[in-house]
Amino acid sequence: MSAVVLRNLRCLESPKALNALSSALFVELNEALKECEEDSEIGAIVLTGSDKAFAAGADIKEMASLTFAEAYSKNFIASWSFMSSLRTPVIAAVSGHALGGGCELAMMCDIIYATKTANFGQPEIKLGTIPGAGGSQRLTKAIGKSKAMELILTGNNYSGEQAEKDGLVAKAVEGGNKEVVDQALATAAKIASYSRVAVVAAKEVVNKSQDLGIREGVEYERRIFHALFGSQDQKIGMKAFAEKKKAEWSHS
Repeated sequence: MSAVVLRNLRCLESPKALNALSSALFVELNEALKECEEDSEIGAIVLTGSDKAFAAGADIKEMASLTFAEAYSKNFIASWSFMSSLRTPVIAAVSGHALGGGCELAMMCDIIYATKTANFGQPEIKLGTIPGAGGSQRLTKAIGKSKAMELILTGNNYSGEQAEKDGLVAKAVEGGNKEVVDQALATAAKIASYSRVAVVAAKEVVNKSQDLGIREGVEYERRIFHALFGSQDQKIGMKAFAEKKKAEWSHS
């Protein structure tokens, strides 16, 4: 299995708007993600933007005139969360701005790599509103209530270097978009080299830790662990380990 980079989607090619997020972009992005999810040869996905911006936020022009009735009845931006339902691991490779919806998009990914100078933030308070695509929830889970509250209430920005120190980012690298994509691709390729069954299960149990208490989470993990003894790859992996050979996964 291999990894794939999602870059240069038509809607993401808006340098003047620093890859502003819109409904049209998410139609295209979600379709690309769905195709990757259904491709049995793809074991991991890297999502990236450009040197200047991963995504600098939502397209304000699209939402400025919305009424409550329109936003509520159409469930505005609900489709932005499609990526969080994927079973294939997604790594965000962030360079430049990842603000508002761009920060939320990065946090929907399973792993975030960023340049040290990347610029994260939830500045919605400056527009008279709040994060609407999971920012208040995911940021708090990642860095704790006090720091998340400070960032959301002040609208202050947050460097990639600091984000790594606080646990929002898994790795902060020197350089620009190329360097962070290279790092993300190396990790994606490693993930894709393992059993698809085990990778999906591992992602599932880690995500469940965000929803369950420790006792329920450990019990859930144990059930999935037991279930993997019904897979071919568990037998293949343990046999290969015992024989000191490289496992040849069946992904079943």
